[in-house]
Amino acid sequence: MEKTYNPSAIEQDIYQKWEESGHFKPSGDTTKDSYCILLPPPNVTGSLHMGHAFQHTIMDALTRYHRMDGDNTLWQPGTDHAGIATQMVVERMLNAEGKTRHDLGREDFVKKIWEWKEKSGGTITSQMRRLGTSPDWSREAFTMDEDLSKAVQEVFISLHDEGLIYRGKRLVNWDPVLHTAVSDLEVVSTEEDGHMWHMRYPLADGSGELVVATTRPETMLGDSAVAVHPDDERYAAFIGKEIKLPLTGRLIPIIADTYVEPDFGTGCVKITPAHDFNDYEMGQRHNLPLITILTKNAEMNDECPEAYRGLDRFVARKKIISDLDALGLLVEIKPHKLMVPRGDRSNSVIEPLLTDQWYVKVKPLAEPAIEAVRSGEIKFVPSNWDKTYYNWMENIQDWCISRQLWWGHRIPAWYDEDGKIYVGQDEADVRQKHSLGDEIKLRQDEDVLDTWFSSALWPFATMGWPEKTPELETFVPSGVLVTGFDIIFFWVARMIMMTKKFTGKVPFKEIYITGLICDEQGNKMSKSKGNVIDPIDLLDGITLEDLVKKRTGGMMQPQMAAKIEKSTREQFPDGIDSYGTDAMRFTFAALASANREISFDLSRVEGYRNFCNKLWNGSRYVLMHTEDQDFLTGDDHELSLADRWILAKQQELITVYRGHLDTYRFDLAAQAIYEFTWNQFCGWYLELTKPILFKGTEAQKRGTRKTLIEVLETTLRLLHPLMPYITEEIWQRVGPLAGIDGDTIMVQPFPIANPALEDANALNDLEWMKDFIVGIRNIRGEMDISPSKPLNVLLKNTSDEDKRRINDNEAFLKALAKLETITQLSDDEQAPASATAIVGTMEILIPMAGLIDKDAELTRIAKALVKVEKDLARTSGKLSNERFVSKAPADVIEKERAKMTEMEATVAKLKEQQATIEAL
Repeated sequence: MEKTYNPSAIEQDIYQKWEESGHFKPSGDTTKDSYCILLPPPNVTGSLHMGHAFQHTIMDALTRYHRMDGDNTLWQPGTDHAGIATQMVVERMLNAEGKTRHDLGREDFVKKIWEWKEKSGGTITSQMRRLGTSPDWSREAFTMDEDLSKAVQEVFISLHDEGLIYRGKRLVNWDPVLHTAVSDLEVVSTEEDGHMWHMRYPLADGSGELVVATTRPETMLGDSAVAVHPDDERYAAFIGKEIKLPLTGRLIPIIADTYVEPDFGTGCVKITPAHDFNDYEMGQRHNLPLITILTKNAEMNDECPEAYRGLDRFVARKKIISDLDALGLLVEIKPHKLMVPRGDRSNSVIEPLLTDQWYVKVKPLAEPAIEAVRSGEIKFVPSNWDKTYYNWMENIQDWCISRQLWWGHRIPAWYDEDGKIYVGQDEADVRQKHSLGDEIKLRQDEDVLDTWFSSALWPFATMGWPEKTPELETFVPSGVLVTGFDIIFFWVARMIMMTKKFTGKVPFKEIYITGLICDEQGNKMSKSKGNVIDPIDLLDGITLEDLVKKRTGGMMQPQMAAKIEKSTREQFPDGIDSYGTDAMRFTFAALASANREISFDLSRVEGYRNFCNKLWNGSRYVLMHTEDQDFLTGDDHELSLADRWILAKQQELITVYRGHLDTYRFDLAAQAIYEFTWNQFCGWYLELTKPILFKGTEAQKRGTRKTLIEVLETTLRLLHPLMPYITEEIWQRVGPLAGIDGDTIMVQPFPIANPALEDANALNDLEWMKDFIVGIRNIRGEMDISPSKPLNVLLKNTSDEDKRRINDNEAFLKALAKLETITQLSDDEQAPASATAIVGTMEILIPMAGLIDKDAELTRIAKALVKVEKDLARTSGKLSNERFVSKAPADVIEKERAKMTEMEATVAKLKEQQATIEAL
């Protein structure tokens, strides 16, 4: 093996061999349990971000674990056609050529998108390969594939025939730039500085006025009422009267509704049912007219007085305020912070707009989906997420499934010249189904389906539905869905509803909700904050200048770009180093706790790169002592205490590790395997083998060599789901030495604990030995005694068990603690002045005479004390300064407090050493 581990030298070749081997496919052994994971299909336009890398690591770890455990395992990959996102990418390309999609026409524009998809749509799947993921690429699906499109059409027609899909006029989130309805997930609401306008609304009978407050004064032209709270005594006398709406002269009623908050604004609220979701609900309760005053371009329409027609909504706002002021009807304008909804693609302010759309009547579908979770047929992990699910499902509204786009599944509905709707597979099917002659002209609906509609069918459409396929029988339901909490409503719930409806089964047995990957301060990663880390940069590394360009590229505001550049240069003065896939994957596993937010700290990746190096170097040691050696054949093997101990420790690890993987506690699994590999195997066991390998009998050497190779090989199999590349590379050398045939570690059996190797005596004896050795090492450290200097040790208060352990393991103790002699004192013998360590009731004494220069050591300690106490006083003074504490950032104060605690411990330790040496 090479002296150092170089991930970039091996990863690409290993992945190519894996993919060519066909081992990513299910085994096809139907006598074994089946296990399936569905990849949440990323957008075909997308590239890998930290959230993807995190979840894909978890999914791949589960896939590799179950594949090795003998299950008939499928990880179903694929991508989503991503309606708006993909259409925008191709439209921008056309715009750069001075064209629009309308210049091409629908058919040619869709062809252009398919061309783009074939050429540039595979970025994210090639990046997935860089992460070492092992889905069955031969089954890679795309939501616009012919077979998936057939399933979408089948579901639409079936639901329409049942009366569960209908066309209706309701309020939707309207994007006036993209000219389409958008889902709530595609709307980003952020706090912005705005105003609250207070306006006088005169009573129709001239007896007074009400003052209403609004953040959107332009919508007043569509007001249908003014509402007050029924218990608000200020306005009790006004309920039932009418307002003469300024600028329009329309009469609108004053109504009472408990939705109104008396303390907000003036307690009087203008109601615009056609342009506000809450007002719409109130309008339905009070049977108010719906007056639409905006066009699809967000311009004022013909329902408005002539002076405002054709004006952009924000231009109209200014004119309306000016006109109200001129009429003496503007009371005041107050600064006001408000949540402004913007389209995540266009950044345009979203307008609630009354439009004709297609809807799914969801309540009948929701009831069995709620019961599936309530009965335990589907379980959320962590379990508290079921409350979020119930809350949404029990208050579910009909789902708007139409989008005014060209890219997507076109709605299979046709209209005759009278506007009558016919639904079918195609025009020929519609004519046959409804006995329509050629003389009746039909036109297909222009809209496409919401992307989430086709995504909702993912669990069964990817398995061949509506055909009755073996995959549908074998892999529905799948084992687990790994996803984020942000799409429980938009995707998870809808998959449950649709899969229950069309297969009678649940789509998955468990839903593992992961946390959100944040930066090391716990802030959400976003381009505007300049704290995004590209996972590919962690694999390959990136220079500081390239990182600055990546983070500030496309910034519209120079001030923001400058701020992000400054913070990037401060955080990454040397850029980002190359860490390799396994270090990044192990970091994600170690961070996969049950927390809702997960702080990603680059130092953790660096630490786990060191872990890779530790494993590599430990494996080199094992190979150095086992290659070209005969240790597998024959019965001439004698196991030392260390051999029996490490085998017993590994059985404990296997049981605990499996339990953590089975319960999605990847953080605890990573912690357990790290502790075993770094501390027990590399830290202790490899050292304990040296006395045997250099001075033991031939039978002892054979026993230790066999144990070395078997424990390493088992450890590699345990680690493989989390760190696939390094384990494969090492296993290719180790597997044959362990007598194992096979071309790859990925299909070797996952370890199962062997009760025959459990050994409580070995565990207890070696823990005692470790305490003995650590006690001596601590004395060396405290007394500044060189680790290489042989010591004479005296023992007092030794029990019979202590004596047995010393006699059995003297060679180990002398070798690892670097001891010249071990002498047991009788009860009445007086020990010389010594440094002491305690193991149980036994005292380990190291006589100090001749070991240290007492005066020199006391001088050294005194100097160290002066320095630490001076630093401690400075830090203590800083933390006692109210001005510093009130102005310094919280993380700075926390660091200072931690520093003070550490210095206090150092002072105490130095004083303890001082007292020990003075007593000599």
